[in-house]
Amino acid sequence: MKKEELQKFVESFPTMTSILSVEKRTDGSIGTIRIEAGNQIYIKSMEKKDEDGNSVFTQTFVPGSNYERYMEKELNFEKFVYQSAILHKPVHAYIRPERFNFCINQFLMPVDVEDDEKGYCVFTLEIQPEEDLDTSTRLSSEISQNVLKACIKLRGSKDFRKTMDEVIEDVRKICDAKSCSVLQTDFKERTCSILTCARRQDMPPLDLDRVFNNEYIYIAESWIETLKGSNCLIIQNEADMEIIRQRNPNWHKTMMSAGVESLVLLPLMHNNEFVGFIWVTNFDTSKVLRIKETLELVTFFIASEVASYKLVQRLRFLSNEDLLTGVNNRNAMNNRVLQFVSGEVHYRTVSVIFADLNGLKPINDNEGHNAGDALLKSAAEILKQTFSDCEIYRAGGDEFVVVAIDVPKESLEARVETLRKKSKVKGNVSFAIGFYHDENGGDVRKAMREADALMYEDKKENYAHSRG
Repeated sequence: MKKEELQKFVESFPTMTSILSVEKRTDGSIGTIRIEAGNQIYIKSMEKKDEDGNSVFTQTFVPGSNYERYMEKELNFEKFVYQSAILHKPVHAYIRPERFNFCINQFLMPVDVEDDEKGYCVFTLEIQPEEDLDTSTRLSSEISQNVLKACIKLRGSKDFRKTMDEVIEDVRKICDAKSCSVLQTDFKERTCSILTCARRQDMPPLDLDRVFNNEYIYIAESWIETLKGSNCLIIQNEADMEIIRQRNPNWHKTMMSAGVESLVLLPLMHNNEFVGFIWVTNFDTSKVLRIKETLELVTFFIASEVASYKLVQRLRFLSNEDLLTGVNNRNAMNNRVLQFVSGEVHYRTVSVIFADLNGLKPINDNEGHNAGDALLKSAAEILKQTFSDCEIYRAGGDEFVVVAIDVPKESLEARVETLRKKSKVKGNVSFAIGFYHDENGGDVRKAMREADALMYEDKKENYAHSRG
């Protein structure tokens, strides 16, 4: 076909269709991509604004222009076009751009055009206002089977973390990748943590908690901008990596230090919110579309399970935390005692400290409950700083309990004595304290009773001293 015949050819299609060209390069990189021609249905649809005022094309159509005239650079789109126009492969992709409220079902077929400097393909697409489940799940039986196995594992799990480890190891093997990881994120709380990471056995050990600490939230947040509304990011070669270096230099540095050569990254979305990310690294790049399809489908299930897990963890946290002071509450203490009694907790020595806050009632009566709450918060902070290696509970209104497992008696005695001395200084937060240590790791309930009795003795002495 001659170049001057492209417009007539594309007008013969009843669906939205254009002709794309790719500059041929000897180094194998993706050259400039141009939209050489488009039929009227295609042009009108691309320029039409949706109800939110967005359109695919940001400029009016001019035949032969670089596609970046109309839209932001899109790495996945470039790979599809390259595979069809240069490698002469038919390509089908079903995408859900985050920046638009519709899905795109697209087909690319190579076409022979008399041009030594460019490769060409026909680009036909269908815009769907809602996701077509029939289309999005029309995958090979192998991919569908693998994803179904993962879904069944997740839904039937009693141990979420263990099952997630197994599922992500399965995904890593399916993708034949060196590693597959899932990161939990909470952009409101500015926290993130690695949920699971499956790595090939020949890879060197990695301290995941050190690498993926809360500081990594800044890198994770930068992925949103790097994705630029796409639901997937693919890095196949050095040319792709160079684009990432320009777009996101900080992330590029971390990938280089980790030896990443190829990557597929997808966000985990639930109710239009980011709950995390999943990615695989260092795989056979000739299988990248298969890997992309696998991950796109499996992320639906993983995102839902991660969101549910985070909700359960949050509810558990709220049920075990005293919201005013930030220490554990009585419910958490009772559950912990049951763990001791049932033998779930193994220990050599156990110590219990009862710390009763003096003067809370008169503060509440004379200065109001806001002042009383402030006193409770101060008391909790003092205990957290003093017994940072212990478990701290608010057992009642003004009563705190500290449980220490395998902490030397001498260390605790010194801290208790310091706390007592500070309590006697006028103007300081004051506690009545009872301390009991069992060197033989006896019944924690007995230790609590003994510490409670000693605390009341101390309270009587404080009361007698204040009256005298």
